[in-house]
Amino acid sequence: MSLEPQQPTFHRGSFADEIEAARTDLARKLLVGDGESPAPSSESDTAPSLSPAVSATSSTPESDGAISPISPPVDEELVADSFAFAFDIDGVLVRGGRPIPEAVQAMKVLNGENKYGIKIPYIFLTNGGGKTEAERCNDLSGQLDVEISPAQFICGHTPMSEMADKYNTVLVVGGEGEKCRTVAQGYGFKDVVTPGDIIKANSATTPFRKLTAEELQNSMERDFSKVTIEAIFVFADSRDWAGDLQIILDLAMSKGGRVGTLSETFDEGPPIFFSHNDVVWSAAHDNVRLGMGALRGIVEYTFKEVTKGKTLETHAFGKPQIGTFEFATRLLKRWRLNEHRLNSPPNTVYFVGDTPESDIRGTNLYNEKAENDWYSILVKTGVYQDGTEPTYKPRVTVPTVLDAVNHGIEREMERRRKKSQTQKPHLGRMPKLSLEEAQDMAVFSPIEERTVELTA
Repeated sequence: MSLEPQQPTFHRGSFADEIEAARTDLARKLLVGDGESPAPSSESDTAPSLSPAVSATSSTPESDGAISPISPPVDEELVADSFAFAFDIDGVLVRGGRPIPEAVQAMKVLNGENKYGIKIPYIFLTNGGGKTEAERCNDLSGQLDVEISPAQFICGHTPMSEMADKYNTVLVVGGEGEKCRTVAQGYGFKDVVTPGDIIKANSATTPFRKLTAEELQNSMERDFSKVTIEAIFVFADSRDWAGDLQIILDLAMSKGGRVGTLSETFDEGPPIFFSHNDVVWSAAHDNVRLGMGALRGIVEYTFKEVTKGKTLETHAFGKPQIGTFEFATRLLKRWRLNEHRLNSPPNTVYFVGDTPESDIRGTNLYNEKAENDWYSILVKTGVYQDGTEPTYKPRVTVPTVLDAVNHGIEREMERRRKKSQTQKPHLGRMPKLSLEEAQDMAVFSPIEERTVELTA
């Protein structure tokens, strides 16, 4: 019988091309692996794995539905299913409304433009707010030249949406114009009051602030003798600290949240919630700027001064609060499921931030109780000043967000390589071959390939 040798499949160009192709093949094999492996038990043997996945219709932050069956798989892609990234925004990706140059490239790397050809799931977790998540995503998409979905985005006030069923009439403070009222109504709050509404009803409320014609038109007419404010939410940074401070204090010292009343005990006011507690943040200015945490401190301090020693207890969302990281975990789970068809939590979440007091502190605190590993990375493009000792220490400090992304990917790949090396099969009891025992033998050369006649 005759045996036709198969056409060689390894001639793919020059020797240099061949070496590069072999490296790529090896890297992809390391990533994909050879099958299921037991769950890792420690950092030293935890390794990234990849799953073939297809892009699916993204969900909203509130939805927790199953994978959409609207279309069959078209283009398979490799997705890292054992690790993910979460990013702060100001000082990490943008500064003063402009993208940090390395951030644009970092997004490309996450979306598959890397030497391994993999996509890595990621979400955004910012203390900023004042706009709907959709509007913030639209802004960030333009800045980073990548499509970003509200389903992978958390503002400082996003977790407040879960309180819409608890309170009926609320005061919402901060932001530009009527945007925060719109955000709160979108969350499902039924009756939303703004400081403008209160000033419109009684202009003497804030002696040094007068409403503009636009503010007067947009503010609602209310009979506050019939209104009870059940809670105060500071959604975004105040545009008028003096006026907002006065109105918050008035309600904190009121009888049960009724405008114009004064409690005798100063402990009857509605609860006060701030969307975050950052005292400073990174803006366009060379030095950091005051943030909402500073306003929170002033509210509590002034209340104590005015009430002759009474203590006002306020509440904060955002980083470093554990509740915000728990909310982020739920959002990441939904995003991985709906966008990447991944139904298990990642072993490691790399959180990239610029503020030790919120980003790093919160990540490290949450890592102590989380079921997976939350790995804190500090960048030098924002609040943190290079050369100083951070109050809360990250697992690693790098110059930019691009360095952070590359660090995470290479760390995962190195762990995968180490695990692969420890799992190499042991070859034993192999048969011994000798030329004397061979009756018919054919040797093929890449240069000369021919038909060989073999006789039985």
